[in-house]
Amino acid sequence: MIGTGSDRDLDELARLLEESGDFRVLRRLKLSELIKQSDGSKTRTGIFLDVESTGLDTRTSEIIEVGLMPFEYCSDGRIVSVGKPLHQLNEPSDPIPSEITAITGLTDELVAGHRLDIPVIEKFAGQADLVLAHNAAFDRPFAERISRIFATKPWACTMCDVPWKAEGIEGRRLSDLLSCFQYFFEAHRAVDDCEAGIALLTMLLPKSRERVLSRVLQAARTPTWRIFADAAPFETKDTLKRRGYKWNPDRELGPRAWWKDVPSELVDDEVEYLSREIFQRSVKPLMFEITAFQRYSTRLR
Repeated sequence: MIGTGSDRDLDELARLLEESGDFRVLRRLKLSELIKQSDGSKTRTGIFLDVESTGLDTRTSEIIEVGLMPFEYCSDGRIVSVGKPLHQLNEPSDPIPSEITAITGLTDELVAGHRLDIPVIEKFAGQADLVLAHNAAFDRPFAERISRIFATKPWACTMCDVPWKAEGIEGRRLSDLLSCFQYFFEAHRAVDDCEAGIALLTMLLPKSRERVLSRVLQAARTPTWRIFADAAPFETKDTLKRRGYKWNPDRELGPRAWWKDVPSELVDDEVEYLSREIFQRSVKPLMFEITAFQRYSTRLR
């Protein structure tokens, strides 16, 4: 007979449920249980960052909460310690939209009177050898609006820098990814999301058996080339979209044109494709190198 009180009883019940094949048990995330003991190897400092905002437009929406959580990691992707997070609220100029409150739990009353302490954030961020976020293309532009220091750091992304689909995982939301590893957490508050992001970095990918952080570091260390299909014929737009090209509406980031980031070893193939399939003539498209210092930023040059 299984009792109802102790952790041992609950673990046994979870085991029985999972072994039945009819249930899948999710466990509450406890980050401390996932941290590896240091073996004396040299470490670097990562900071996981999460921003909550009044909307999705990184140019006009306002920050209402920011969380930064430091951790120490080895070059092979082991995380050996996690530090105390920095958490700050910020009162926006307009009321928080109701849909944002529904997602985050942040209300006008909760953030009233709060302002970001920029010097404190800058001092905290200064220790980072690498800044990470889940959807860095969203968080980095907001962070760079807080301080120029975030534009000087290399960045990586747990959502985009891991080949989740190749590993057999379709969803890319942080909560969905952790559920694939049988964990759950309270999502959409900045510090909670930072803790969950660091936990995700410790997981072993289901097919390659690599640590998530190892794959993220590999991506961060590997430069790509941003290729612009400038002045591509209008009728080729759907072909370019199927090829993975995106439209750039901001002239500060390059021409108003379709673009794609390509690994260095595939640049020649991509130029040949554009010449043959899109322009039907030999072209030398505009391109420039993207490293972790520019990746996910709105300040590429």
